[in-house]
Amino acid sequence: MDAEIKQSVDSQLASKGLTKTDSDTADLYIGYQTAVSQETQWDAFGSRAFGMGTGSWTSSTISVGTLVLDMYDPGTKQLVWTGRATKTIDPGSNHEKNMKNLDKAMAKLMKNYPPKQK
Repeated sequence: MDAEIKQSVDSQLASKGLTKTDSDTADLYIGYQTAVSQETQWDAFGSRAFGMGTGSWTSSTISVGTLVLDMYDPGTKQLVWTGRATKTIDPGSNHEKNMKNLDKAMAKLMKNYPPKQK
């Protein structure tokens, strides 16, 4: 997964005109963090007739993944930009679908990079 996240980050940064380097003289250092949490999802089902209603609730456990991308100034070692994407993860999905979801989430995360000049 690490390689896939890095590939997606590299692709998005390249689309913004940035070039990857492993040199110590880079303009930005990039780091990321990920987390997966389990959440309970509640679904309500019901019907209504003549103002009276009946219903029921069901619950299921879903996995939610969060990816945080940070950019640092190498000279000052200060954070200069951060982005966050959160998405429901389906561990049962195939690899290709997971990659598409990762790329979509990364594109959404990078939508506001670079920040607009004030």
